[in-house]
Amino acid sequence: MHVIGTAGHVDHGKSTLVAALTGIQPDRLKEEQQRQMTIDLGYAWLTLPDGEQVGIVDVPGHRDFIENMLAGTGEIDAALLVIAANEGIMPQTREHLAILDALQIRDGIIVLTKADLVDDRAVLDNLEHVVSVEVANTILAAWPVVRVSAKSGQGIDALKQVVAEHLVTHPPQPDKGRSRLPIDRVFTLSGFGVVATGTLSEGQLRVGEEVEILPRGIHCRIRGLQSYKQKVEVAQPGSRVAVNLGGIGIEELQRGDVLARPGQYHTTQRLDVRFHLVKDAGYDLHHNTVVKLFLSTSVTTARVRLLGVEVLHPDETGWLQLELAAPVVAMRGDRYLLWRPSPAELLGGGEVVIPDPPDRHKRFDLDVIQRLESYLHGASDEMLYQAALILGAADTMTLASKAKLELPGAREAAEKLVADGRLVALGGREQNPDKAFFISSEQWKQTAAEVLDIVGQFHRSHPLRHGMPKEELKSKLRVSSPVFQAYLQQLEMERVMLIIGAAVAVTGFTVRYSAQQQRAADALMARFAQTPYSPPSVKECQTAVGDEVYASLVDNETLVQLSADVVVSGDIYREWLAFVRRHFTQRPTLTVIEFRNAFATSRKYAIAFLEHLDAVGVTQRDDNFRRLKKE
Repeated sequence: MHVIGTAGHVDHGKSTLVAALTGIQPDRLKEEQQRQMTIDLGYAWLTLPDGEQVGIVDVPGHRDFIENMLAGTGEIDAALLVIAANEGIMPQTREHLAILDALQIRDGIIVLTKADLVDDRAVLDNLEHVVSVEVANTILAAWPVVRVSAKSGQGIDALKQVVAEHLVTHPPQPDKGRSRLPIDRVFTLSGFGVVATGTLSEGQLRVGEEVEILPRGIHCRIRGLQSYKQKVEVAQPGSRVAVNLGGIGIEELQRGDVLARPGQYHTTQRLDVRFHLVKDAGYDLHHNTVVKLFLSTSVTTARVRLLGVEVLHPDETGWLQLELAAPVVAMRGDRYLLWRPSPAELLGGGEVVIPDPPDRHKRFDLDVIQRLESYLHGASDEMLYQAALILGAADTMTLASKAKLELPGAREAAEKLVADGRLVALGGREQNPDKAFFISSEQWKQTAAEVLDIVGQFHRSHPLRHGMPKEELKSKLRVSSPVFQAYLQQLEMERVMLIIGAAVAVTGFTVRYSAQQQRAADALMARFAQTPYSPPSVKECQTAVGDEVYASLVDNETLVQLSADVVVSGDIYREWLAFVRRHFTQRPTLTVIEFRNAFATSRKYAIAFLEHLDAVGVTQRDDNFRRLKKE
């Protein structure tokens, strides 16, 4: 699955060439057909001699529609740079050439169209020489040149063959399990509803699955898929796709949005990028310059933060941190362009290196530059470390996906970073290494300090409670259950926290009653000893010792509260539980009456205890009986 795009000056025959190659007229708008000029993106597909279907994105050549052209160029694998043989290189030829070079579109063909209008072969030979000089120092230098006439058909078959030969060496988009469709067109069809189109990268899409529209965060469902006018159940990476969406209105979508599986991507308003200022820029790039950012099909304004240098001169390459006016979806390795807003001119382009850096960098911090250089050149440990800074606590597979590393390489990088002290492996990782959580050492210091502060405040507010309820702590930290458990395991391993049943406490914390509180607690427990099977109620206990002392006695299991009204001593609770377990070794069922009679207690306490056992999963009720709950 591949997609190629056109490029070139207005009226040099791009759309006519596409129609000759495919039999499909890409100019779909009435105005385009009337003016015989491409205004917006057009789409077609070509069947190569080997049977492969290749998507084609036809772009406008007129400078007034340059933003439409850029939206169609960000997702192509190869390009056809179209130059009319009777006119030669023109202003937009050079502009489109510079765009292809800045995007580093490595595969492509230079097509000399309207060859039938030039009778003298020497003129065509000279034009080829002029073109070769023009592209000599660009990514296009090695592109072949093919002469065609869309009108007569001259060279069309040869062009198809050259396209096939080029694409066979271009690796197809791999299926990385995460799907991203940058939207380049949105429309409605009668009887179908909203349709979005784009070039699918990195993964598949399936009919019926839920998807998310970013950066809006809207969820909807795929009602149907088409690829090259054919209905498909599964759309493959690298193909042109039309997605029929349910549960969304056309006003909720626009070009530049990204369709993805929920949770696989997130938006960013900050990018660390490598940037090359084009040779013909005509001026330097200064810190705090406001530019237009073209990334895939999206466009937004951005403020440039120059890193490591005071100014960037034409034909120089450097590091930028871009602060964006609107959120975008970006991945490491994505190509982008920067444009001067007024007058509208190409500044240059480059590669996204860190798609969502957590902080604004100090401009002249040498460590920052060194980390960016390591990340650019693919040092696995640095890539994983940057992913950890962005994600916080994450498992190996999530880090590998974020850093664009294969799992074995991610494991090795994680172990190296742990050994170097830059990552912390939370709670050990012996059982399932790929599910172990890692976090940067600095972030772990901050997290551990935050947990200790929260639990410490709880101790100060509730000095008679043995610990803070786990669920209350988890709610304050706002993390998932697996990450929370990893935090607790690590804190316990580091011996700074104690886990006490369903609560946590700072190591060294002890409950200390005042003399008056201790006397009240001792008196209450004497009452429980006097009438063990008909104890005081919860309200009576709270009145006798106060709410805090009562909660403390429940915390340390001196008392066990069975219901809103019934509480028993810990000793009696354990005695009753042992009886129930022994009973079930001899008989399959237990009734309230049998339990009540065994201890000469009242029905109130028997029901409270047995319903408690149901709630905690020891027993299950079956009509008027209890049975031991199966594991």
